[in-house]
Amino acid sequence: MTSEKRVSYSAQNTYSTFGQFSSKTKNIWLVFHGMGHLSRYFLRHFSTLDPEENFIIAPQAPSKYYQSSENKHVGASWLTREDTVEETKNVLQYIDAVWKEEKPSVLARFIVVGYSQGVSIATRWLASRNIFCDELLLHSGGIPNELKETDFQYLPETTKVTFLYGNEDPYITEARVKEEKRKGILLFGDRLTTTVFNGSHEVYGPFLKELSQMT
Repeated sequence: MTSEKRVSYSAQNTYSTFGQFSSKTKNIWLVFHGMGHLSRYFLRHFSTLDPEENFIIAPQAPSKYYQSSENKHVGASWLTREDTVEETKNVLQYIDAVWKEEKPSVLARFIVVGYSQGVSIATRWLASRNIFCDELLLHSGGIPNELKETDFQYLPETTKVTFLYGNEDPYITEARVKEEKRKGILLFGDRLTTTVFNGSHEVYGPFLKELSQMT
């Protein structure tokens, strides 16, 4: 007879940063990469931003794997359908530790970005911890189905939420757009705006640049 048991243990994980917080910092970013990314490479998408004005923190998904049989390129995943509830707890505790380590004593404008699979982590972390942010970017990903309207009632009306995706993204079908908009309006109401760019399933740098310059 086989049994599946559970054990608790301590673990370590890396994360990456771009820029350095100072009196010149205008924006603090917490950015969650998509499936198959590593945080240090994901930060390349933010490299055109002014490092004096933008301090960017990129947590690293814990589950790493080889992306092909050649065992050359390593990617990572935040979650799978296996043991999702417990794995989510572990991931969110890790995000807590990263934020505790890097959160400045005086916050500038706070921007949270979830890209692809990272959308699910960004929204779950904000909702479960009641974290305030000025901007929330839901980039080419899906909002978890278990989140409900009351999870984001703590956010002020001034928080801006953007659903951003490419018009040629193979993962964002017409039905998917309709469903994500429905969930977004349910959770964020009038704060949600939708922006579509010409492109596929990719990080859209021009919008990141634009977001960094908004006030």
